Amino acid sequence: MKHLQGEPHALPGNRQALANYEARHFLFALEQGVATLTLNRPERKNPLTFDSYAELRELFRALAYADDVKAIVINGAGENFCSGGDVHEIIGPLTKLDMPGLLAFTRMTGDVVKAMRACPQPIVAAIDGVCAGAGSMLALASDIRYGTERSKTAFLFTRVGLAGCDMGACALLPRVIGQGRAAELLYSGRSMSGLEGERWGFFNNLYAPEALLAEAQGFARSLAQGPTFAHGMTKKMLQQEWNMGVDEAIEAEAQAQAICMATNDFHRAYHAFVDKQKPQFEGD
Repeated sequence: MKHLQGEPHALPGNRQALANYEARHFLFALEQGVATLTLNRPERKNPLTFDSYAELRELFRALAYADDVKAIVINGAGENFCSGGDVHEIIGPLTKLDMPGLLAFTRMTGDVVKAMRACPQPIVAAIDGVCAGAGSMLALASDIRYGTERSKTAFLFTRVGLAGCDMGACALLPRVIGQGRAAELLYSGRSMSGLEGERWGFFNNLYAPEALLAEAQGFARSLAQGPTFAHGMTKKMLQQEWNMGVDEAIEAEAQAQAICMATNDFHRAYHAFVDKQKPQFEGD
């Protein structure tokens, strides 16, 4: 399969393999259950285009059905993560669209974040250099963020005359770094340094630039070797419980954990513990 073919729900067992997927607007590689997506326009700091937005949306939607992908790493080529929407290929054309066209575009960009949050695989973002605008939202929509001291993350929407509420920023960012810090970044559009981002909880860890991708892929591999069905349940609960009260969340987790207790991985872990061995998880 060179590109996404057919509707995932029409395939047998609601499953498809992405090992042979050939991306058109970024790089895609799958090894040891870890899919690595690389934004690959380093000469312009890896900006997004209409086409790359659409492909990211469709790929993350398809990942919900991909049984050969256990974890995901997203990074940028060169020394930057992503500079946001391409000024010439997106921003310029947007100034010529009517309101229905603009709304279609903003909904498409938001659908990328929705698809990232809905896919069951944990997403690890490796963020070096510039991480701005829509790039900052790709980072924010990931589950784990690794950065470098030279990372510069900016939710710079106000700097181009837009609100700071793009692609779910006002919902996601306060939950990660707190309401006051998020408000300051979203109003000002200023860059957040790597050290500041780590101190505020945006970055899980900082690494040397030359070690960043390997660290992200290493952590992703450790997740891919774990109980991946249960990881998917954890991600679903992290997402769903934002909109629940405490009692509802406890009940949802009771149901989720009962489902996980019925998996073969749970039984493998028990027998491995009894035999004083390391469990070999298979995600079922």
